[in-house]
Amino acid sequence: MDPLDDFMTTRPPTARRPLLGVTVLVVEDSRFACEALRLLCLRSGARIRRADTLEHARKHLGVYRPTVLIVDVGLPDGSGLDLIATCAKAIPRIDVILGTSGDSILQEAVLACGANGFMPKPISSLAAFQSAILSHLPTNRQPPGPRLVTDESVNPDLIAYQDDLTHMAAVIGSGDARESLGYVTQFLQGIAQSVKDDDLGNAASAVARKYRQGTSTEADLIALGAMVNSRLDTNRPL
Repeated sequence: MDPLDDFMTTRPPTARRPLLGVTVLVVEDSRFACEALRLLCLRSGARIRRADTLEHARKHLGVYRPTVLIVDVGLPDGSGLDLIATCAKAIPRIDVILGTSGDSILQEAVLACGANGFMPKPISSLAAFQSAILSHLPTNRQPPGPRLVTDESVNPDLIAYQDDLTHMAAVIGSGDARESLGYVTQFLQGIAQSVKDDDLGNAASAVARKYRQGTSTEADLIALGAMVNSRLDTNRPL
């Protein structure tokens, strides 16, 4: 462990940095969402590690046990629900397991898999982020005295949003995109909500409903791809 790691994991929590000593493993493939969580951890005193696939997450978990596990439900190599269910049953159990998604209909499934809580995207409120974790941490991990609660929110660099759009354009343009439509719609709902792009978010939600009903078509995928590419062509998020 390097000196910074040692410093971050051994200092006791404080009112201003209530998550000092906490290590958070974020399993998230959106760069924009992950940057938001990085900023939230930084302001809270937590140390963050990131995995962008289930495979990478399992490699991380094979080496160390984080204090907190935050798992996006929609991942490129499968459902985050599988990882949540596995970790919820593991002994010793990770202290706090949270699921996240841009599709709030998945909250029930996340909790049914054994997660402590669900965080809908976008995740930007510092107070809500800290509360979601602290409410499930053991007493010895709690900061002494009253916690300083603010209405601060984080604003990740929009370059990360452009990177996410580029990733989606590549996925949609690939030959097997039709088979991964559930992943595509969850991803787009999450990033659209993060930047308040209602048109893209509503379109992704509509296709997600059709996908769950088994009525989605190739035309739906083409339309989503056109919306993503139009945003990339204008080089702006909205």
